[in-house]
Amino acid sequence: MMTMIANYLVAHWVELAGFLTTWIGIWLTTRRLVICWPVVLAADIFYLIVFFRANLRSDAWLQVFFIAFTLYGWWNWARGVRKEGEVRVDPLSVRVWLGGLAAGAVGSVLLGEYMQHHGAALPYMDAALAVYSLVASWWQARKHTANWWLWIAVDAVYIGEYVYKDLWLTAVLSAGLVLLAVLGLRDWQRAAASQTAA
Repeated sequence: MMTMIANYLVAHWVELAGFLTTWIGIWLTTRRLVICWPVVLAADIFYLIVFFRANLRSDAWLQVFFIAFTLYGWWNWARGVRKEGEVRVDPLSVRVWLGGLAAGAVGSVLLGEYMQHHGAALPYMDAALAVYSLVASWWQARKHTANWWLWIAVDAVYIGEYVYKDLWLTAVLSAGLVLLAVLGLRDWQRAAASQTAA
């Protein structure tokens, strides 16, 4: 039994490292702590490797964009802390909300078509999840509470995709991320309410 566990850990250490850094990074994000960003950056790199190896091409490319958004989010949150003393939650206008959802739909179709012709395992599902993850990441970097609603939906669908691709540890992670997103939503809504009251 111990040999089997040791063999699994050796074979899947990158996925395990991605699992741990993602969990810690998202938990820190729910707490609105700037230290979340370097942890999330490590997770982005680990999962770039995992998804590339699993032939989930949209998810692999997604990690490249996540790295860029992570660097932007780190800068934007740190700038906010310098100016205001804390990471403040910003409201999301209806126009930006609708624009993000529309851009996600168009991007899903375009990326899905591209991935269909380039051998991706689940081209349209993978593309839609990747594009809407970008929208959620952008909203998160911009400190909009709505990011958590989108993460709840995206991570719930990711569970099924990862089970299908036999990425069980990542499927468990996605289930945990749904729970963290619910906590993040609750905490950020409380922060927004206290900001409004102040």
